[in-house]
Amino acid sequence: MKTFILLLFSTLLLFSNCQSKSPGNVENEKQNKIRILLDTDANNELDDQHAIAYMLFNSQIFDVEGITVNRTHNGGSVEEHLKEAERVVKLCASDSKVKVYKGASGNYEEIKDYVNELDFDGSEAVNFIIERAKVQDDRKLVLMPVGKLTNISLALKKDPSIAPNIRIVWLGTNYPDPGEYNFDNDIPAVKPILESDVEFEMVMVRYGKSTGTDAVVAYLEDFQQLMPGKGPHIDTPVEGRHGGLFTNFGDYSVDLFEKFRGSPTARPLFDMAAVSIVKNPAWVDRVIINAPEFKDGKWIERPDNPREIVIWENFKKELIMQDFYNTMEHYILPE
Repeated sequence: MKTFILLLFSTLLLFSNCQSKSPGNVENEKQNKIRILLDTDANNELDDQHAIAYMLFNSQIFDVEGITVNRTHNGGSVEEHLKEAERVVKLCASDSKVKVYKGASGNYEEIKDYVNELDFDGSEAVNFIIERAKVQDDRKLVLMPVGKLTNISLALKKDPSIAPNIRIVWLGTNYPDPGEYNFDNDIPAVKPILESDVEFEMVMVRYGKSTGTDAVVAYLEDFQQLMPGKGPHIDTPVEGRHGGLFTNFGDYSVDLFEKFRGSPTARPLFDMAAVSIVKNPAWVDRVIINAPEFKDGKWIERPDNPREIVIWENFKKELIMQDFYNTMEHYILPE
């Protein structure tokens, strides 16, 4: 019954979007969308690619401003992360609408003193983030980092005036436990955000626990059955990360899963889950906490700290995965 309701809703939504629209209605629809800029280490895993596709295919919800990339420990050089993000955008038939910008290879402490120079490590992405944050718009820009926080913290370092115009929703940390890949890739980049007054939300990962995005699991068997051929089909094939030629995201998705290191039969879609809860916050619990600090390898609670942030936990994984597959079937591309 739930699947039928979701499919019925999507059909009605597609029918509505196919109707002729006046310029005024188009502008009103745009103003109701969520402005979003995804910041990703796209070549690290297989969840980044699915976060990109899910965001682009939900263009009835998201007004996608662009995509920025950074380098983390896995996935090669920042150029490889750039290539992977561009590859996915092309496979989603969105490369004429959404551009990918190269960000930081190094970390916050290595770069922060150079942000006022004409050219620095990550300058293309950092300058783009600032540019989009300063656009006159009644809607806040959601910055959605699903890798390390380097690009975002550098943008705030270079131009603190953007803080009131942005909302940062970061897929990162095992809070209240230490560790986690995105966090560990640039721990110093977290501090300036925690100490600022920017709107900041942390989407929990929590390896091995049911309360984080680690629980939002996709299964290879489901991908092999449900994903082939999904998404728009493009005329010019794109070479995949592991070789081969692809004309749609669905086929590439299966290839990524089948050739992922260790040949898993199941894998969490951490980053996609983070994007999903911006789409529908009802799929997760929102908890407001006094901003902690990270010191000597552990989180320190600060109950008297007036600075508050949000953590997201307890994800409704069945609804999120159901919506993911439904979106792959009934995609809506950026206009």
